Amino acid sequence: MSKNNSIVIKGLHQNNLKDVSLSIPKGKIIVFTGVSGSGKSSIVFDTIAAESQRQMNETYSAFIRSRLPKYEKPKVDFIDHLNASVIIDQSRLQGNARSTVGTISDLYSALRLLFSRIGQPTLGSASAFSFNDPKGMCPHCFGLGKVVELDLSTSLDPDKSMREGMIDLPAFHPGNWYYKQYAESGLFDLDKPLRDYSETEYNLLMYGAKEKGGKQVHKRIEGIYNHMSRLLINRDHASASDVSKKRLASMIQQRDCPVCMGKRLHEKVLRCKINGYHIAELSDMEFLELREVLQQINDPRAQTILDTLCAALTRMIEIGLPYLSMNRESSTLSGGEAQRLKLVRYMGSSLTGLTYIFDEPSTGMHPRDVYRMTRLLKSLRDRGNTVLVVEHDKDVIRIADEVIDVGPLAGVNGGQITFQGTYEQLLVSHTLTGDAMRELIPLKTKPRPAIEFLPIKDAHLHNLKHLSVDIPLHILTVVTGVAGSGKSTLIGDVFSKMYADRVVMIDQSPITATGRSTPATFLDFSNDIRRLMADASQAEAAMFSFNSKGACPHCNGKGIVVTELVFMDPVTTVCEACEGKRYSEAALSYHYQGKNIAQIMEMSVEEAISFFASSAKIQRRLKSLAEVGLSYLSLGQPLSTLSGGERQRLKLAKHLHRKGTIFVLDEPTTGLHASDCKEIMKLLEGFVRQGNTVIIIEHNLDVMKQADYIIDIGPDGGTAGGEVVFTGTPQEMVERSNTITAQYLKKACGL
Repeated sequence: MSKNNSIVIKGLHQNNLKDVSLSIPKGKIIVFTGVSGSGKSSIVFDTIAAESQRQMNETYSAFIRSRLPKYEKPKVDFIDHLNASVIIDQSRLQGNARSTVGTISDLYSALRLLFSRIGQPTLGSASAFSFNDPKGMCPHCFGLGKVVELDLSTSLDPDKSMREGMIDLPAFHPGNWYYKQYAESGLFDLDKPLRDYSETEYNLLMYGAKEKGGKQVHKRIEGIYNHMSRLLINRDHASASDVSKKRLASMIQQRDCPVCMGKRLHEKVLRCKINGYHIAELSDMEFLELREVLQQINDPRAQTILDTLCAALTRMIEIGLPYLSMNRESSTLSGGEAQRLKLVRYMGSSLTGLTYIFDEPSTGMHPRDVYRMTRLLKSLRDRGNTVLVVEHDKDVIRIADEVIDVGPLAGVNGGQITFQGTYEQLLVSHTLTGDAMRELIPLKTKPRPAIEFLPIKDAHLHNLKHLSVDIPLHILTVVTGVAGSGKSTLIGDVFSKMYADRVVMIDQSPITATGRSTPATFLDFSNDIRRLMADASQAEAAMFSFNSKGACPHCNGKGIVVTELVFMDPVTTVCEACEGKRYSEAALSYHYQGKNIAQIMEMSVEEAISFFASSAKIQRRLKSLAEVGLSYLSLGQPLSTLSGGERQRLKLAKHLHRKGTIFVLDEPTTGLHASDCKEIMKLLEGFVRQGNTVIIIEHNLDVMKQADYIIDIGPDGGTAGGEVVFTGTPQEMVERSNTITAQYLKKACGL
């Protein structure tokens, strides 16, 4: 193969990569595999994607470059024959309450154009139909569809007088400053119960006026409602204590705008219709229904717009998002949904010669939808593009033209290319990935019986159809169903809130991690290490923190110095003063068992277990990390550098030895290699043996096989979901169920 037909990399030592050199063929689907933390993302995202974007940005003027994202030059000796790249990762879609599926996908722009062309009565330009434009937005809620109102009902006792403490707000308690203003105004009978107030008296108390919205009667009587509105709604109270925030939040109610009824738009916009529908009604429809409605519009003036809209909706449906609507706020989408939404943007593209880069595109997808997504990857390749995919899913790896396996293990034990070749060759390669791909996990033969239950009655949040189901205790339950069926709503929103005092939620939300958060700080044993150092050296404990007195004065404990070069890419260099150790010379001069604080924080968990043999607490925390498969992490590794799978296992380590708890896990196999999935299931089995309940929301068929009990939600997604379609053991599902999930479980069992 000509070198021009391959991306050539030589001497790559980014992150944990060990002087990697490889040639990646173009015009093919290349899947990068390997355990979490092996170095896959370092090759694909930190090197190929970053360098491609960086060099593309260099072609623009200085003015434009100053406004583009900055990319650091990867640590590589030589890289050549890169193409322009399109990166589709799992980062959440940024957006506020004005950002919807319709606005970020440009579908709503096309719909607005349709209404401006053929809507009756005509309103003129497309901007008149925008809830983000003053011409189109509801004047009451300014296009948000929601209003924030104050509810003081819990703070007013109708049976008490002012003197008896009628107003249960600290500032208005008898004797306090605001109480005195009202009591001494002469406007109120201090011994009269609230329920006996006339309308005028009530208005004076609440609004400082004889009529709601009228002129203030007394200069010091603002009115309780106006006073609290000013404090809560019209002012940021971020500095308030947690108790105060909880109290204040209970007084604020968000509800649909009473003028537009949540439609966001001006009444004149809602009078303009096509075939009897206004634009908000179409925006509320799920994509399947919307496509049917649009296909019934016969107007030659709008045929091009209709064809464009229907084609885009078809792509949304084919990628597994038929249950979404244009009005869905983008902030409510999961990482997998966000990635698929980004993906749809490129499905209709006629560009060729690009490199498309995907980060685990199967995340959050039911096996049925994974098949649809792999068809898309093939179509991108067939149009003359290169498709690079970081992935663990067997069905995605199976479609690869070439597999590049990174390993053999993670962290310092990874960073090498252990295999490059076809899928068939991978199966006989005897690598960790090859062995995992060949292995057929059997159905659990002796599931624990479901004896004790916690009930859910009449759940009707979102798309749940007044659903009732019993959730088993003391066993391992897997809750399944296609994306959008209602699994997360049922377990994550309804069940977890009903039994909040007993539930520990381990979801996909990232750990709040700065460059200063480490495994030692997250599991709360960094202070113990500092105390050991302090006792051994007679120095204060703060000397051994790079966030405090022990920080290198040159880099402030960061270990690196970032030099911003305005319109050029930033240059990150290791701090010359501390050589990246993050600590001051004084801190590094002290030792414990022959090691200074930097050397201790550089130790792996495995090394630290024997090093801290004398400290029971540190030992306990370190062994928890080893049990969840993170023995290769260093104690001081920034959490911001961990992969998704590593972060989730770190959360599990925090709760490892609890008993009598209900653990709810949202897709714990996300970002995990098949071999790691086996380990995580062993771990969760251990949780159950210790007397806990484990409930897993999951699409992974190998996880379903190992469940004691399965609850399947469906039959499909969106309005076609929200029902319990099966409960029972995995064996019973295979034998007597014909749900979408059951069909794929049968295939996975070779039936």
